[in-house]
Amino acid sequence: MIITVFLICLLGGIAIGLPIALSLLFSGLGLMFYLDQTHAQLFAMHFMRGADSPAMMALPFFVLAGEFMNRGGLTMRIVEFANVFVGRLRGGLGYVTIIACLIFAALVGSAVASTAALGAILIPMMVNSGYDKIRATSLIASANIVSPIMPPSVPLIIFGVTAGVSISKLFMAGIAPAFYICVALAIVWFFSAKKEQNLKIQEKRPLKENLKSIGNGFWAIMMPVIIIVGMRSGVFTPTEAGVVAVAYAFFVGAFIYRKLPPKEIMKALVATAKVTSVIMFLAASANVASYLMTIGQLPQMITQSLQGFTENPLLLMFLICALVILLGTSMDVVPIILILTPIFMPLVRAAKIDPVYFGLIFVIVTVFGLLTPPVGNVLNVGCGIAKIKMEQLVTKIWPYLIAIVIVLLMMIIFPQTILVPLSWFV
Repeated sequence: MIITVFLICLLGGIAIGLPIALSLLFSGLGLMFYLDQTHAQLFAMHFMRGADSPAMMALPFFVLAGEFMNRGGLTMRIVEFANVFVGRLRGGLGYVTIIACLIFAALVGSAVASTAALGAILIPMMVNSGYDKIRATSLIASANIVSPIMPPSVPLIIFGVTAGVSISKLFMAGIAPAFYICVALAIVWFFSAKKEQNLKIQEKRPLKENLKSIGNGFWAIMMPVIIIVGMRSGVFTPTEAGVVAVAYAFFVGAFIYRKLPPKEIMKALVATAKVTSVIMFLAASANVASYLMTIGQLPQMITQSLQGFTENPLLLMFLICALVILLGTSMDVVPIILILTPIFMPLVRAAKIDPVYFGLIFVIVTVFGLLTPPVGNVLNVGCGIAKIKMEQLVTKIWPYLIAIVIVLLMMIIFPQTILVPLSWFV
């Protein structure tokens, strides 16, 4: 009955058009009345605790750093930097796209923002060089899926806070999977580029121009290096790393690239406030629902009903992944993490699955929904930039989806593909 009340309130709120955050509050109120826990002070206290977390403070700092870097002339310099090394290969702009997305992922942490920023530059560039527009858009959309996986990742911060897992370890664990996915996409692109008939191979550039592009991109490349090395060495925590990232991004954008006038700084602050407030409100609402689910012993009920699966961790991981992929077709990343993490974590602990390993797999499967219709936020952004229809993009993106699924299966079946590289960084 508790599960029924929760689902009716949550899905009913969504059905009548309430935002996810308000639907979560609605489900919390429903459970509160059903469990006879109607204390306004208790409700308010757990609502505030959802956002009042030192670890959650990392979120606005990394979002602001991403805004500064995005508005500070970074995007084109990253593209030029990657172009120096792989631009002259057949299908070179495709490899440039993959490398640029990986570098940009370590700065922004949002697939939608990365797709918008890089797509606006790379899609016209690829089309002018003879690439098929739909094939180019499918690559850019797929490659940006690494943004929520590489540190600093907003979904990993949300999961870490919700599950009580070390954000530093989650960040370090995200590096290897991001590289795996990029390698898989590069392999798919290698065969896809052979189908391109009208490619213009880039002419050899003077050494002076290449050195200039490398020099311009150096400052952008150093930001993720500073963050990763700083956290790895224990010089600063994830929250402090966010502060360092903001200071560095502001300095580079304002004084080196000189692309951050006061007007752009204000826009970056406003954009950060909007993004952060939405996520914070979601986290606060989810904490209320999570508390009442715990009082009603909902996680324990689900754990008991799936007790047989806890004896087979591999089967449990496949079951969770299948459920999350299904939900990802109709829900966004952050709500899925906030709703399902308190339910899944007792199962994960009962099955003795490493929580950092689970967190990485869980987030990767969650962000997979960004590339699947009908919601597919990254697909929608790519279609909007390229001015193509969703149906056209879906026909070209499936090879990349298969490649990502193969990488995902490899990591689920062989946890050491994540845990061994993690041991190098931690």
